[in-house]
Amino acid sequence: MKQVLNNLFEHQTLSKMEARDVLFNIALEKYTSSQVAAFLSVYLMRSVTVEELSGFREALLDMCLKVKFDTDQTIDIVGTGGDGKDTFNISTLACFVVAGAGVTVTKHGNYGVSSVNGSSNILEAIGYRFTNDRATLQKQLDKAGICFLHAPLFHPAMKSVAPVRKELGVRTFFNMLGPIVNPSLPTYQLLGVYNLEMARLYHYMLQQTSAKYTIVHSLDGFDEVSLTSDFKIYSSKKEQLIELSSIGFNKLEQQALYGGATIDAAAKLFLSVLNGEGTTAQNNTVIVNAALALQTVHFEQSFSDCLLQAKESLESKKALKAYQSLINN
Repeated sequence: MKQVLNNLFEHQTLSKMEARDVLFNIALEKYTSSQVAAFLSVYLMRSVTVEELSGFREALLDMCLKVKFDTDQTIDIVGTGGDGKDTFNISTLACFVVAGAGVTVTKHGNYGVSSVNGSSNILEAIGYRFTNDRATLQKQLDKAGICFLHAPLFHPAMKSVAPVRKELGVRTFFNMLGPIVNPSLPTYQLLGVYNLEMARLYHYMLQQTSAKYTIVHSLDGFDEVSLTSDFKIYSSKKEQLIELSSIGFNKLEQQALYGGATIDAAAKLFLSVLNGEGTTAQNNTVIVNAALALQTVHFEQSFSDCLLQAKESLESKKALKAYQSLINN
């Protein structure tokens, strides 16, 4: 590690293989906590490169508890978190809407970074029991069209770095890895990011894989389509700036998306949307994100058609039925 640190302090970068090896050694606890802290601190002062991110990702996927389902034609919908906007959990609600529309979802998630609205916080609060048992998860996929992969149960290697991350108390490149290390390796992904630099980094990295993806960033800093501003998308098919007026939506105020200060309030809001009691702003935001996910899978369909499918899933309570089936299986 000493040589690695010396090279990094001289403004050099790691190759993909070097990054992969360092992360393996961190997981195997071959370095001292001071060395790990110094290594993480490098990336607080400069951006991670595509090669480095690819190497870190490969290491975590190699070390994770993989789960192979009967099909890999599934989608994960995830935001990076950390946008500091305190919204309700739009991406997880969109997962149920997408499942209700007939597209299978293998959702990978964890507790929140900057709020109580992480996917694991919400699902735990509304009655979901975390598991890494493949048979149970497959049954959930078969019955509900959705299952949830709680990251700590599938990435035991992350435990070794957790104390250092906690002591540092700031975001590190590990926060960037969660959305791209789904242990079921779904074919499709809708990935929300809170700045354009991160969007481009994920885009360049995912271009090197076989994934079919859409990366979304709202220009005012949300890691999803917030409907509070126009948004940019990057995909394996195109790069595009989308104006709200072009898809038939009016601009929202940020407070319309507030998710609550406590987990109980956040869970209550979450269930109210599924039960058809959400506000127009809440419903529209969920629907537009679900539509973007549906179009990621059905790229030949128009966005308008995908919007109609998402709207029908929420309003007909198919999304609610997906939730109920998930909780009961």
